[in-house]
Amino acid sequence: MVREKKNLLVILGPTASGKTALAARLAFDLKGEIISADSRQVYRGMDIGTGKDIDQYVVNGEKITYHLIDIADPWEEFSVYDFQRLFYVAFREITDRKRMPILVGGTGLYIESVLLGYDLPPIVNKKREKDLEMKEMEELREILSSFKPSLHNTTDWTEKKRIIRRILIEEARCEGRILSDRPKLEAAVFGIRWKRDELRKRISERLKSRLEAGLIEEVDSLRRKGLSWERLDSFGLEYRFVSLYLKGELAREEMERKLAIAIGQLAKRQETWFRRMERRGIKIEWIDRADYVKLKEKVALALQHA
Repeated sequence: MVREKKNLLVILGPTASGKTALAARLAFDLKGEIISADSRQVYRGMDIGTGKDIDQYVVNGEKITYHLIDIADPWEEFSVYDFQRLFYVAFREITDRKRMPILVGGTGLYIESVLLGYDLPPIVNKKREKDLEMKEMEELREILSSFKPSLHNTTDWTEKKRIIRRILIEEARCEGRILSDRPKLEAAVFGIRWKRDELRKRISERLKSRLEAGLIEEVDSLRRKGLSWERLDSFGLEYRFVSLYLKGELAREEMERKLAIAIGQLAKRQETWFRRMERRGIKIEWIDRADYVKLKEKVALALQHA
């Protein structure tokens, strides 16, 4: 049986497992490029709390090209659909350059959305939807007719909500926001894992270094730029707990202790998600303790094809 050639490498693992450094070294050795699968690293100005570690994308003096980092402002919404759409764009750009795409991150939902090919609808443009709701039925039918859609249900022409929904879908299609042409992915997936006590130690040490690097100042700066406490809370644990400290609801020592515990619990949830991915048919080759030599050996085997 002839196996398809792998056209995507995936490196996943819980927070603080060392994924980024491994992926950057692999990209250097394979002449590849990184695609980030991190739900928070897409946001500008959120560098310390999200662990972008941009310095790790320089290997032996060479800057490794990365994608889907710093592409949205913190007050903008960024969905799984947005990630999936932009992943396909980056994937095609990288493969067109005859380079190897390396998807790396800990956001299991993002990784799963491309490996399993989630069929996701585009986010509705609420302003456009309200504008359409103000129009008369006759005008709405004219707008919909201009797209010449193939409609099999007559209610799509007679019910206002259905007409508006179809217009929004057709407009999304014309604007390229509907994923109709997806590349075929042949992925080799590798997971980084640590013993529980080792990972807890890594989490604690990394948190300490992030606080020393200015995590509290970063969160305070985002707040002063106009982000609400609710919005900061939505960005995850570091921003949530530091916000509580800034509001005077937690003392500094208590904030650090509770945050370290919460990050450890997050790591457990990530590992649970990865096990679920395996149950759904995604084969993951596991690498213990961020062993780059072992990773490179397994990658070399995966890239061999009949």
